[in-house]
Amino acid sequence: MQVELPFAIVQGTPLTEPPRDLYIPPDALEIFLEAFEGPLDLLLYLIKRQNLDILDIPIARITEQYMTYIDLMQELRLELAAEYLVMAAMLAEIKSRMLLPRSRDAETEEADPRAELVRRLQEYERYRKAAEDLDAMPRMEREWFDVVIEFERASVPAALPEVTLDALLEAFRDVLRRADMFADHRIQREPLSVRERMSKVLAQARRDVFTPFHDFFIVGEGRAGVVVTLLAILELLKEALIEIVQNGERDPIYVKLAS
Repeated sequence: MQVELPFAIVQGTPLTEPPRDLYIPPDALEIFLEAFEGPLDLLLYLIKRQNLDILDIPIARITEQYMTYIDLMQELRLELAAEYLVMAAMLAEIKSRMLLPRSRDAETEEADPRAELVRRLQEYERYRKAAEDLDAMPRMEREWFDVVIEFERASVPAALPEVTLDALLEAFRDVLRRADMFADHRIQREPLSVRERMSKVLAQARRDVFTPFHDFFIVGEGRAGVVVTLLAILELLKEALIEIVQNGERDPIYVKLAS
């Protein structure tokens, strides 16, 4: 069963027609409860309120209701835009054209006078539905807000692990074993200088890069060469010119320049 939609709700009570015994002083009301954005919006409201078919509008009935609403707005001293009056004239024209008798001898059937109005109403309804869908979408700073939380990052310098003497000797024994593989008999030996080897170690080491301990030894020099290199590394370590680190007991040893 179709129910007529109310044109206003006063204190929870729906009203389908204006009260006839209600007296409103001329200056008592300045705001109308039901607001429309234009004549098409008003026409669409009247059609939907009575559940009418938009493709088959009873133009006489709608014109009477439209004019009643215009008269009500004038009684309530509301400003009428020119578009409302133009639409009233258009409805009156369509009504008069539909009342005129049609010639039976006409070769071509005349177009429905309501066709242009129906097209405009359908187009307006599509745009209004699209606007309502866009307005219903979640919007930033209305339904949800962007929150940014900043944390102070505390930089804690990690302490370098200490290298034990046993780990250093174990790494040196590994270097000696590889040096023995390149041992040979030489008639003449070049003199090896600890100070010179210290300079080579300092030139090879880096301040921001850890160099493997094995890279400082040239196993082709034999025992004498690797021993001199070890003495140079120990002397530099004693003078705090280099640092030796190791992550674990069995992990490789690395050397870097002291910071």
